Amino acid sequence: MEYLSAGKILVVDLESSAIAEEPLPLSLVEEKIGGAAITKYLYEQHVAADPIVIGTGLLTGTLYPATCAGLITAKSPVTGKVCHCPVTLKVGLEIKFAGFDYIVLKGAAAKPVFLWVHDGVADITDAADVWGKDVWATTDEWRKAMGDDLIQTMVIGKAGEDRLDHAQVCLNYWASHDRFGFGKLFGVKNLKGLAFRGMGLLEIAAAEEFVELSLDMLEDLKEADFAGKQGVADICAAIGESSVQEWLAPIVHRHSACYNTPYPANTFVYLDEDPRKMAQTDVAEPGFLITDFSGLIGFKKIGLDARQACTLLKACAKFGIDAAAVAELSLADGKKSVEEIQASLSGLNGRKTLHDSLIFSPACPRQPVFGDFGLADQDLNAWWERRMAVAYIFGINPLMAVMAPELTEDDLLETASVGTDIEFSQHRLNGVVQYLLQS
Repeated sequence: MEYLSAGKILVVDLESSAIAEEPLPLSLVEEKIGGAAITKYLYEQHVAADPIVIGTGLLTGTLYPATCAGLITAKSPVTGKVCHCPVTLKVGLEIKFAGFDYIVLKGAAAKPVFLWVHDGVADITDAADVWGKDVWATTDEWRKAMGDDLIQTMVIGKAGEDRLDHAQVCLNYWASHDRFGFGKLFGVKNLKGLAFRGMGLLEIAAAEEFVELSLDMLEDLKEADFAGKQGVADICAAIGESSVQEWLAPIVHRHSACYNTPYPANTFVYLDEDPRKMAQTDVAEPGFLITDFSGLIGFKKIGLDARQACTLLKACAKFGIDAAAVAELSLADGKKSVEEIQASLSGLNGRKTLHDSLIFSPACPRQPVFGDFGLADQDLNAWWERRMAVAYIFGINPLMAVMAPELTEDDLLETASVGTDIEFSQHRLNGVVQYLLQS
């Protein structure tokens, strides 16, 4: 595969420490397009080794708006099904820039390790010095050891090491959209995580036309229904949780976006500083970046104030556990204080919080957000599943898939065809979506 791609699949046998590189076949891209369809295919090819497959979308890391997303595909210990969760922020594109479109992780290491992927090279590295450390300390340690603060990480904390069902794979320091317990799978494999850094460049078949299509879409999105809105509180209001805005406002410091994403969906709150302060702070850990509002809403429903809720979000991120599951189970158990909930994290195990039918992360709202998709009587679940499938195939931020009706399948197909010199048809996409959605 020559265009929009690193052109390589990495296969890592953690048990034997064997690492192999395979070319990404053009025929596979022609058949499956990319993203979740190819990670599912690779999962099926290596199913006997109980793999975790990490991948990127066909458009991930390009100039096309909202193309920040990579993904993890694996069998969820929460639902028992093969599921997919997005890898956003700046981590998803770094996978591709580090030299690989897809990574298959097979077997289990005999001792704690992490995978260091950089500039087309992959090393299985001893992780004894960070095993037992929290997510934040681990990311700090890896960046310091490699001498690069731009290294992007996928990492587990104590929850994953202890193989708790709701353990989460975190991104750098922050919560991810892993609601499927993939952090537990990392722990079972003695895999502390992965670190990525690369300077790779993507070739484009028809560069000028691709850039023109990308800029046209960006202009359309500047006039979208979400224009002028920002952060998690506005998203919460759009899905019926309008009280979050006033509740959260006193501690909001700023908002930030994932790579090349027109909506700043992540909100940084100050817990130990005045949020109005814009100068660099001397406080080591002044606050927290909210990247998933589900846990935030859940802790609010318990009766906590915003500072207390975000203190728990921070604790969950460091521990590496799904905050939405923590909030739901804490509410069911009648736990109401920060101290009580935080003390219970290590004991949250063996209880379901998700419906078995889900294969895409429910961290993305299962309804339109801001945008008018003209759904009328259309089945909302079917609409959401298809929007997710298409987003996970092309590498689109899933939140943008439910925000922006401007991101049409026709436009994605045209842009992908121009970028790769492969004629992707609606018929082909329909078949790939059907393959992805079938059990």
